[in-house]
Amino acid sequence: MPGGIIGKKLGMTRIFDPDGLAVPVTVIEAGPCFVAQVKSGARDGYEALQLGFERRPLAKVNKPLKGHFEKHGSKSAFRYLREFRLDAPGEYETGQEINLEQFAVGDKVDIIGTSRGRGFAGTVKRWKFHRGPMTHGSMSHRAPGSIGASAYPSRVVKGKKMPGQMGNARVTAKNLEVVDVRPEDNLLLVKGAVPGPRQGLVLIRKAG
Repeated sequence: MPGGIIGKKLGMTRIFDPDGLAVPVTVIEAGPCFVAQVKSGARDGYEALQLGFERRPLAKVNKPLKGHFEKHGSKSAFRYLREFRLDAPGEYETGQEINLEQFAVGDKVDIIGTSRGRGFAGTVKRWKFHRGPMTHGSMSHRAPGSIGASAYPSRVVKGKKMPGQMGNARVTAKNLEVVDVRPEDNLLLVKGAVPGPRQGLVLIRKAG
């Protein structure tokens, strides 16, 4: 079984379980993916599968990528390439299709995505700080306040929560439950929210 699969977040909806309770789910278009390269410990220093997602004509990619695909015997290019570590990559061959057969209802998965970018944000929005008094005369409505110590250590400590870039970072949602698998439509329904916007790229792998 490969280490995971590449997908695209389509959005959220809800379904009803056998007891009639509404369950919020994220719908993911997962695969089909194709093996673009098999990496071995002897040649590459580690063992992994390089999977491709969303086929493209070889004429639509630049020369380095075209050479990479042709070197490994791929007859088409892919828009996305991602690697998944595994113990026995020799069981797979270039061009082999990877689909949703590895997942079943009730499985726990980890989903990796890129969170929505919020730009430069202050401490109130970014870290949920309490704001200052909003009354007349206050000079610190949304200011972070004191950030250091006067005597010791006389500097700002590492990791201090400060204003800065919010979002647009790699996020992993762990132990999400697979609610439904629809291999004929390449759809995976996962309970709860998944990082990233609609149409955002996600990586799905077995939890643990």
